[in-house]
Amino acid sequence: MKIPRTICLAFTGASGMPYGIRLLESLLAAGCRVQLLYSQVAQVVARQEIALELPSRASEAQAVFRERFAALPGELVVYGREEWFSPVASGSNPPEAMVVCPCTMGTLASIAQGLASNLIERAADVVIKEGRKLILVPRETPFSAIHLENMLRLARAGAVILPPNPGFYHHPERLEDLVDFVVARILDQLAVPHTLMQRWGKEAE
Repeated sequence: MKIPRTICLAFTGASGMPYGIRLLESLLAAGCRVQLLYSQVAQVVARQEIALELPSRASEAQAVFRERFAALPGELVVYGREEWFSPVASGSNPPEAMVVCPCTMGTLASIAQGLASNLIERAADVVIKEGRKLILVPRETPFSAIHLENMLRLARAGAVILPPNPGFYHHPERLEDLVDFVVARILDQLAVPHTLMQRWGKEAE
């Protein structure tokens, strides 16, 4: 049996929590092992955008998400903001990929400068230095010159900058269709199979 891919997923305080939650659901459904991190401000955004109460304790959040998505032990692990002995904090045990979704401009800037003042920033720094895939989903508009320079610096370091810009050629009928469009693009970058939307040029079955 193939060992599930290990993906680190981080929620930060930018608007766009529906993308992050749907991505978490999709990764678990695809059989990936997910290491989940989230910032304090992400708790505020989750409450405001989707009425989701993210517990402050990682163990409680882990129980909430395992029950919500029927995840088995080992498929989903949630780490606290200061768990510096977690696997994601070391290059000796990095995930195969990391996604920050949604990603604040503050988090993006810190990663671009090589800072590691919290576990999310450290995990991203590890992924970059170990040559693994880092996907950042910055939910901000418009972009300032500083934002663009930070994104360019990260792109040159190998990160994928994936703004959540949904297309409309698939004729979305629900808000969920727009969310799935963006999540599908993220899953494609991770080479994780999905059926969230019909692919361009493919006839509907």
